[in-house]
Amino acid sequence: MSSGADAKAMTQESEPSVTPVKFPARAENSCFGCGGGNARGMKLEFEGDAAAKRVWGRFTLGADYQGGGGYLHGGIIAVVLDEAMGKLARFGEERAVTAELSVEYLKPIPAASEIFVEAFETERNGRQLYHRADIKNAEGVVLARGKGRFVVVRDLRQRTP
Repeated sequence: MSSGADAKAMTQESEPSVTPVKFPARAENSCFGCGGGNARGMKLEFEGDAAAKRVWGRFTLGADYQGGGGYLHGGIIAVVLDEAMGKLARFGEERAVTAELSVEYLKPIPAASEIFVEAFETERNGRQLYHRADIKNAEGVVLARGKGRFVVVRDLRQRTP
């Protein structure tokens, strides 16, 4: 996987033997991070475990997403964390938007390296969802950490006119 349309998620070898929920990059979705309908988008795909409220993806993003010195751009790192955390709302069949996002950049991430992102729900208070995500390298070292507060804006189980 080099970049953009080539970025594809896969499960980590140590994942539980549950059938994961798939979050593909759908053609009708024009989101920059996870949509398949954005020609300039990242087309990130994720998998998850609804019972554990956990989402993960594995990517090699490539030079198209680098900042200086061959490392991933900080904004791209934030997008990966935000996308992984945002998918967690789907387990409740809800649409949520990012209200707050904080990123702790722990180590530079080479653009050509494989990364693993994993997101968890940490708390829910009404429509407020609190999530956490880590990006790790192939050795399991945490390279970046994100925390997010998301607000539910729509229940996808309800029909809207």
